[in-house]
Amino acid sequence: QRKNPFSNDDRLASKAVQTHRGDSAYGRPPEGSQTEQRGKDAHSHVGKEVEELCLIIRSTGEVGEDGHVSVTFGQLFETYVTISNKVVGILLRARKHGLVHFEGEMLWQGKDDDVIITLL
Repeated sequence: QRKNPFSNDDRLASKAVQTHRGDSAYGRPPEGSQTEQRGKDAHSHVGKEVEELCLIIRSTGEVGEDGHVSVTFGQLFETYVTISNKVVGILLRARKHGLVHFEGEMLWQGKDDDVIITLL
């Protein structure tokens, strides 16, 4: 809708913005919008959780022969679940950014308790 039905003002509530695949604004909220700010806040929050996860791995893990700190998923899950219930999601984000390494696509509590997670 180009006209705001909840306003008595006859001006157009928003101007239609046409973006096309390949444009820098394609698939992104308008600059300065609340949606953009919420996205930035969420990104910042997840970044802080990833940092906290790395600190927990460093403090609970053991240094191996290669100099990297490692911990089992079961041990990490028991420690970190009291902080956040999003352990696996944060681990996947940390792996995406090259901060940790573990085998497999997904980790499951109980089944993958012996999987080694290495802080890179």
